[in-house]
Amino acid sequence: MVSEGATRKELNLCFEKMKMERIVISEWKDIPVELLMRILNLVDDRTVIIASCICSGWRDAISLGLTRLSLSWCKKNMNSLVLSLAPKFVKLQTLVLRQDKPQLEDSAVEAIANHCHELHDLDLSKSLKLTDHSLYSLARGCTNLTKLNLSACTSFSDTALAHLTRFCRKLKILNLCGCVEAVSDNTLQAIGENCNQLQSLNLGWCENISDDGVMSLAYGCPDLRTLDLCGCVLITDESVVALANRCIHLRSLGLYYCRNITDRAMYSLAQSGVKNKHEMWRAVKKGKFDEEGLRSLNISQCTYLTPSAVQAVCDTFPALHTCSGRHSLVMSGCLNLQSVHCACILQAHRTHTAFPHPAH
Repeated sequence: MVSEGATRKELNLCFEKMKMERIVISEWKDIPVELLMRILNLVDDRTVIIASCICSGWRDAISLGLTRLSLSWCKKNMNSLVLSLAPKFVKLQTLVLRQDKPQLEDSAVEAIANHCHELHDLDLSKSLKLTDHSLYSLARGCTNLTKLNLSACTSFSDTALAHLTRFCRKLKILNLCGCVEAVSDNTLQAIGENCNQLQSLNLGWCENISDDGVMSLAYGCPDLRTLDLCGCVLITDESVVALANRCIHLRSLGLYYCRNITDRAMYSLAQSGVKNKHEMWRAVKKGKFDEEGLRSLNISQCTYLTPSAVQAVCDTFPALHTCSGRHSLVMSGCLNLQSVHCACILQAHRTHTAFPHPAH
């Protein structure tokens, strides 16, 4: 949604234009489509839906002009609402259907796939009633998806998810957190083979995946920027080594509760940073240093790690912070890592010792 101030300015320009062209509004249907869409930018999605029922002119205008819709406010009958709206809003590019309580059924997703072929961004998180039929429908009708959130959808199989990746090859952001049954090594192999543009993947608590799956992912998705492996208890250093060597653009890595991770994984990350040092220096010259290299690393509960290995990672990637308010290197539950500090703290310590407080 456009900011309110900018939209008000646009509305004023519209009204001035109408005055100049001597357009008179005597009925609702007389409002120009351009003005109507800008007015609707000021209201919530519930009001937009109501507006689409005012008259056929408004319905047609909204149908062709509406590109983003969220129904997360709908606490009941969301399935029926989607069934009625999908045939109207065929130009949707973003659709948010996050639920607090499961409402959506396969019929709603099938309607979306049948009518919303321009959809790029779809949020189906917490849709516990959906089955594999929904994934097959999306694979058939929504092949332009670049962002898909299936977190906490627990009824999908890995076969259906692998099928989806063969048709939705433009995916760049994929959230599969908590999809335990759907995410296996076979799934990650399919993602690696089919979704080469992927930049962000959440595999949190997908406890069935192993190093084989993560290595397939690393080799097939070299442009990965964000990867969350929290709670993936089977992975070892081999996964991190593969990511360090193949995914040179990696900016955020979550390894919370990956208790098989050892110092070897940390040193591989540090070495990858040194290997790509020329890219970092190029970024420094452009004033974008903080955008290069790891900026976020969660190694909480990785109790096999030692201070020297983690400090090597911290020293290699200055965007990793342990200082107050900037915790991008998270080490909760690792009491033996309390001596690890980022460059900010070390610099503050040097400054403090260089300029001691005058004696009283």
